[in-house]
Amino acid sequence: MAISGNIKTYFEGTWHDGNPVVIRAADHGAWLGTTVFDGARWFDGLAPDLDAHCARVNRSAEALMMTPTTATDKMVEIIREGLEMFDKSQAVYIRPMYWAIDGDMSMSAIAPDPDKTGFAIALEAVPMADASASTTLTQTRFRRPVLEDAVVNAKAGCLYPNNARMIKEARAKGFGNALVADAVGNVAETATANVFMVKDGEIFTPIANGTFLAGITRARHISNFASEGVKVHETVLSFEDFHAADEIFLSGNMAKVTPVTAFDDTQYQVGPVTRRVREMYWDWAASNG
Repeated sequence: MAISGNIKTYFEGTWHDGNPVVIRAADHGAWLGTTVFDGARWFDGLAPDLDAHCARVNRSAEALMMTPTTATDKMVEIIREGLEMFDKSQAVYIRPMYWAIDGDMSMSAIAPDPDKTGFAIALEAVPMADASASTTLTQTRFRRPVLEDAVVNAKAGCLYPNNARMIKEARAKGFGNALVADAVGNVAETATANVFMVKDGEIFTPIANGTFLAGITRARHISNFASEGVKVHETVLSFEDFHAADEIFLSGNMAKVTPVTAFDDTQYQVGPVTRRVREMYWDWAASNG
């Protein structure tokens, strides 16, 4: 799926213009969904936490029983080479990805052959969200799965139809995103991003309990707050906690920080903590990207 018309694709050792075919109809990834990816960002000539995203896509491949073929440092090198093809005024969405090519015939081809792994990188010009952009949340009947019934320890393509159901339901109700429960009914994240809330100046986020990916950008926000002596409480949170919050913001790779202005019929202002977390992230990126 192309978001824009400006794409560079790395496949089989070469950079290609546009969106070439990289996966075949009989590949295990196309047939049985063994695909993983990661997403990083390049903006203002910076690629914050690029190494962490590349390392995570290798861990995701292993979680889906594939053998990753490109070391983290080599992947970073390839991506930085590709970014030279873009103007520094552009923002780029960086997507390294793996898929299984063959099935293991000793397991009726259901499991992938771990040593037949496809690899590609898509670099696509996608603008960063405007600093004034915000969203609204509602509840959804769909929940996050657990490790015993889904590969929640990977950023896997097969997880995203469930996320799509969540956000489609939210949009049908007139909201921008869905606040999602885990298997026992506590808040996990949204359909597309991790979530934080602020109450009486204290910052909270759902504790990583194995039902969702505790994101790289989420960890960066927690670290940035810690550098200023502010503790983020990772804990069990209910929907009632979010209704009682003073501020809510989302954390994800695409936009980094997205303020929330409503959760169902509860309204919020874009408060000082939400504004500060964005400032801290951009300051950190300028020094480390």
